[in-house]
Amino acid sequence: MSYKRIFTIVLDSVGTGAAHDASKFNDVGSDTLGHIGKFYNGKLQLPNLGKLGLSNLRQEAISGVPKVSNTLGAFGKMEEISAGKDSMDGHWEMMGLPVLKPLSTFPNGFPPEIVEKLEKFSGRKILVNKPYSGTDIIHDFGEQQIKTGALILYTSGDSVLQIAAHEDIISVQELYKICRYARSLVNGPKYTVGRVIARPYVGSDKDHFVRTSNRHDFSLKPTGKTDLDLLQKSGLKVIGIGKINDIFSGQGIDSGFHNKSNLDGMDHVDQVMHTDFTGFCFTNLVDFDAMYGHRRNPKGFGEALMEFDKRLGHVLSELKPTDLLMITADHGNDPCFKGTDHSRENVPLLVYSPSMLRTNQSLGIRHTFSDMGATILENFNIKAINGASFFQMICN
Repeated sequence: MSYKRIFTIVLDSVGTGAAHDASKFNDVGSDTLGHIGKFYNGKLQLPNLGKLGLSNLRQEAISGVPKVSNTLGAFGKMEEISAGKDSMDGHWEMMGLPVLKPLSTFPNGFPPEIVEKLEKFSGRKILVNKPYSGTDIIHDFGEQQIKTGALILYTSGDSVLQIAAHEDIISVQELYKICRYARSLVNGPKYTVGRVIARPYVGSDKDHFVRTSNRHDFSLKPTGKTDLDLLQKSGLKVIGIGKINDIFSGQGIDSGFHNKSNLDGMDHVDQVMHTDFTGFCFTNLVDFDAMYGHRRNPKGFGEALMEFDKRLGHVLSELKPTDLLMITADHGNDPCFKGTDHSRENVPLLVYSPSMLRTNQSLGIRHTFSDMGATILENFNIKAINGASFFQMICN
């Protein structure tokens, strides 16, 4: 059968072991889920993800998440072919548009021509301008930013330009305006950056600064048609939850919800599940990445996974026979690994519908994230541009 509604939930950064090309990214040995399980020493309780096959898709089970003899649905993992390991690369590839040409990165900071233009446009000086941890940078330079009214400019190992500012010193709307201008400077051809990110924060001093949910991603517009465009063109409803709308610059999306947290995102999923539509709901839950992966906090990461698992139980109970659920990730961000950047990992692929007859089905290793989008398209009788559909493996 075909499904009326398809829900995909991306657990941002929840990788399941180093990819075959991890050596190209200096990520050999990374394993987000495996290392979190070991950190919890058997106390990582994920019963709902477990019965969907979270450990079955791995050679070695996640500590605390045993393999099950008969999974609810289908399970596997996906390899990325995109040149980078950022959220934009991962999500675009899922939707049939892999990023095969490396985007610009700035290991030594941004060139003077970009800095000077930002200073002239904003009327503010630039601080730092080099790769930095997002939480460390506001701790180390936040007080100076407050005193001077300057902008904190920084990047990471990914193709990102990030600007941080205290909300009481530079309003969120002013920061967004500056970031929109920054976006115009890095759309190519000389410099092509995946995401410009506004990073507002609050707090009274360096020991109490925290980044707020007013973060906003100004992504490069998709360089070609995505599966979202194809779905929309066919008259199907496309709903984005979390930073999905930002990642695709609104292209191919009918309506969206901004998340304040993972739990807020799951509230939006519940809300959409109670609406009648035909099409695709695409969700990103970013806290795993932003709050715990980049901050190298395995304890918080594990707690967030267990919170999600509880909410997943409700989703599973609310799914209709004509619904299909897919759970995956966009990259890794191993909090027990070196550095503070994303890690090049394979990602889980868990697929379930109450009407599925083919349970305990292995989807194997999918050789591009685009296989997921191709499957969604085949469900709606749309021809895919990229990817090999596994729809025939999951339909009844």
